[in-house]
Amino acid sequence: MRWALVRVSLAVTTMVVLAFAVPLGLVIQEMARDRAFSNAERQAAAIGPTLSITTDRRQLERAVASTQAGAAGRMAVHVPASDETGGQDLEIGTRRATVRDLATTQRIGRASITDVTDGSALLQPTALSSGKIAIVEVYVPEDEVGNGVTTAWLVLAGVGVALVVGSVAVADRLGVRMVRPAQRLAGAAHDLGEGQLGARVPEEGPTELRSAAVAFNSMADQVVQLLANERELAADLSHRLRTPLTVLRLNAASLGTGPAADQTRAAVEQLEREVDTIIRTAREAKPQTQATGPGAGCDVSEVVRERMEFWSALAEDEGRKVRLAGVDRPVRIPVARPELAAALDALLGNVFRHTPEGTAFSLDVHNGDDAVIVLVSDAGPGIADPEAALTRGNSGARDGSTGLGLDIVRRVAESTGGDVRIGHSVLGGTEVRIWIGLGRAAQRPQGRLGHRTNRRRKGGSGNRRGAEV
Repeated sequence: MRWALVRVSLAVTTMVVLAFAVPLGLVIQEMARDRAFSNAERQAAAIGPTLSITTDRRQLERAVASTQAGAAGRMAVHVPASDETGGQDLEIGTRRATVRDLATTQRIGRASITDVTDGSALLQPTALSSGKIAIVEVYVPEDEVGNGVTTAWLVLAGVGVALVVGSVAVADRLGVRMVRPAQRLAGAAHDLGEGQLGARVPEEGPTELRSAAVAFNSMADQVVQLLANERELAADLSHRLRTPLTVLRLNAASLGTGPAADQTRAAVEQLEREVDTIIRTAREAKPQTQATGPGAGCDVSEVVRERMEFWSALAEDEGRKVRLAGVDRPVRIPVARPELAAALDALLGNVFRHTPEGTAFSLDVHNGDDAVIVLVSDAGPGIADPEAALTRGNSGARDGSTGLGLDIVRRVAESTGGDVRIGHSVLGGTEVRIWIGLGRAAQRPQGRLGHRTNRRRKGGSGNRRGAEV
């Protein structure tokens, strides 16, 4: 594109220069010729008064010598024969025109220009007192006819070359201004295709290329976000395998001793390690707030009852006391059913994974005007650093946990404008509070919702008042 612009500019400027310079040069040449012959006419006209008075040779010689052309030897006077000239033709100065040209000028009675050696001659007829016609010849050398023409052509050529060079330089700069952003855009696209997800293009250059750069950067951000979402999905789906793995591990622990039981437990442990590896490998991108919509809601009471029915069987096998409250009526929340189920499985799975057998736990659902709170409490050893536990990939546990369980819960809550808090439960262990907003525009009424929650918990949760964090 750059050289194409240069070639186009060169061709257009050259045509424009030729279109103006050539006619202008010809006009200057013609003006120089007219100037030379106008001067010759003035020189010839200076002899006219003398010829009209006298044809005396001496007086004519003095009159010719008094002119510039006569003094330079470039003027001649041709007087036809008469009584005053003694019956002979009188010729003063050096004749350069032919006799035929002189006769023709006398016959037509007007000035003419004829070519002579090394120049031209102006033949000016002048009437004598005798009624005959004398011819004043003024020689105009070739160099005087073209005086200044060469300089003018050189000036025009220089100006034309300067214009061509300037236009080419401007076209080249414009080409660079257009080509470099395009090259950067192509390079960034190549880098992005090679897997360099951080490739971006400076938004500069012409308007069209700036728009292309903005579109490319937006596309690159979308690609990065889509890849991040894919990694998040892989991590989350892998984490959901922990629920059946927990069941397998608990069942394997009850198999007793023997080669088959040991092999089963070893296989379960190997499978857990593989799942952890998948989760850690996929856990490289920043999480994205999950999108929710009118069709993505579910009944939290129904999902809680369903998941507690599953976990209660395991709790019975391990001798855990389970309490469920607040699920006696439907409560709609703007969270997809699979996402809520995954969040509950993550929390309940952590209870079974990180607390000893026989540890009691409970799950409460509190419905407010603009939010729903889900509380998962246990009587285990608790979490030493709640803030660190909510950080993705940092569970605070030392058993190889990936820490994605609480992150899944946090993203579900934040997708509705809520949050997740960790504190101490009245059972003596950990209490995880999930604050789920019922509308994205709702503001969190901490005091009002907190009082209502305490009243509901006082009536429905026995001695668990004040356990919310």
